[in-house]
Amino acid sequence: MISFQIFPGGLWEGSLGSAVPIRIRGGSVRLSDEWQTEALCRGNHAHLFFPPSTFERKDERERREMRAKAICNVCPVMGECTQYAIAIREPFGIWGGMTESDRKHTFAAAASH
Repeated sequence: MISFQIFPGGLWEGSLGSAVPIRIRGGSVRLSDEWQTEALCRGNHAHLFFPPSTFERKDERERREMRAKAICNVCPVMGECTQYAIAIREPFGIWGGMTESDRKHTFAAAASH
């Protein structure tokens, strides 16, 4: 498995995987995405993890995100999903129980230390 940590003044450290190339401090690393086949967000619930293409009221968004996070909380690959989203700086959707806003706050907090 790949392990990543946000640390002050830097980005992430991890082991090599096999699928998605990313840049880390001027180099590149390949991340495995094999865990995705076990993710509970696949299939019938996929619509909960990304906003609709039409307008969504705040209360609708909050309900959708709460339902998606509940699925994440029981997902067997939540950790891998979170690590992947942070490593590739995923800008959209709910990944590993984190919304777009949650990830932005994580990056901002890491940058401020």
